[in-house]
Amino acid sequence: MSTAQDESLTQIARRRTKRVGGAVIDVLLPPQALLGLDADPIAKRMWADVTFLDAPWCEACGFPFEYAVQGGSLCARCSVRRPAYDRARAAMAYDDGSRALILSFKHGGRTEGLASFAAQMRRAGRDLLSDADMLVPVPLHPTRLIKRRYNQAALLARALAKISSPAFAPDVLFRIRKTDSQGGFNARARAENVRGAFSVKQADKIKGRNLVLIDDVLTTGATLNACARTLKRAGAARVDSICLARVAKAAALPT
Repeated sequence: MSTAQDESLTQIARRRTKRVGGAVIDVLLPPQALLGLDADPIAKRMWADVTFLDAPWCEACGFPFEYAVQGGSLCARCSVRRPAYDRARAAMAYDDGSRALILSFKHGGRTEGLASFAAQMRRAGRDLLSDADMLVPVPLHPTRLIKRRYNQAALLARALAKISSPAFAPDVLFRIRKTDSQGGFNARARAENVRGAFSVKQADKIKGRNLVLIDDVLTTGATLNACARTLKRAGAARVDSICLARVAKAAALPT
């Protein structure tokens, strides 16, 4: 058999494998517009339950206030101890109204809503994006990345970079230590769990730059704090954060 025939058969096999693989994915994850902002009634109901966040909020962590406050006001937690990052903003509250949307994206492989998620993150983080240089996704450890198939923070950062000026920088921050899932840990345990878990490569790339960390959900801020400390030690001038969602319930004051 000739080389040309070999290549032709190989291409046919690849196409057939791709079609079969796509069919399997469609069965496991039907291509419905669950996360889109379109005429789909399910999508409309899901989005209708979301609580979108905007000012007034804590100048540091973005915790939403129920009443108008003066610019630069801090929540109780940040008044006691400022976070390692400079400012954080989130597009929506992480609660019963948004949980299905976020978990279907984070763990269910549903990425149809990325454009809508990015648009809401740009709205919430507009002040942070105005003079930022790079969007840096919070990294996954390689073993977890293989298991999950994608890093949801990187997908959000890339989608946001398409509609804003900062560059997408997925090769700056790395997770060098495998950590346990943060779910179920209190604030102190979360902070200890991610201590020393991150590292910067090509520090000269971020020296003196304004960075924006991108993640899916802000809970206690332990992961963002660990990332921000690492980036600042490597020379970053400022480290802000934009998350898709955040827990908006009052938490205990730091000790």
